[in-house]
Amino acid sequence: MTRLDIISDPICPWCYIGKARLEKALAKNPDHPFDIHWQPFQLNPDMPPEGMDRRSYLEMKFGGRAGAIEVYAEIAKAAEAEGLEIAFEKIKRTPNTIDAHRLIHWAGLEGVQTPVVTRLFDGFFREGLDISDHKVLVDIARDTGMDAEAIARLLETDADLMEVRAQDAKAREMGVKAVPTFIIANEAVVTGAQPTQLWDDIIRDILAQTAG
Repeated sequence: MTRLDIISDPICPWCYIGKARLEKALAKNPDHPFDIHWQPFQLNPDMPPEGMDRRSYLEMKFGGRAGAIEVYAEIAKAAEAEGLEIAFEKIKRTPNTIDAHRLIHWAGLEGVQTPVVTRLFDGFFREGLDISDHKVLVDIARDTGMDAEAIARLLETDADLMEVRAQDAKAREMGVKAVPTFIIANEAVVTGAQPTQLWDDIIRDILAQTAG
């Protein structure tokens, strides 16, 4: 297998879109070589624990209402092209994602990282869930076959908080400035929500090399 590390944040729309594009290539190539690992990157590491009003966040991040509308019009168009639903009107707050990243970390220990990441993306972008809310995270854990009661207890502590932050810091030290960023076999780096065709080509190249 070829390790594929995906550095992302579950509130990043381009990560959501990039995941969909990659998964289309994986579906086209069921014999793909990838062993996928999700790695943390907080888009807003200084976000208050309670998050902030979504409209205020977008206007601050994109230099006003007009800038936010322009950026998110492009995102909506790209999402629609991939068959993804983004219910912007349901998203009331932009959350702090550190606990969501802790859940992803624990999911990796149980072999259910991708299902958990999928539920986090869908919960935030399709349902407008506050994925900093411990109840929401516990429900996602339960829905993906994790021990919900154990996750609830862990979330009330600082368990693995420093490790997740260290992984985020490591990504930044490696030069990661935006997500999604994909690292293939600890060597090749692919940045951004690349089209399915690129992933299809990469998969075919890797399979050809391993077959040789």
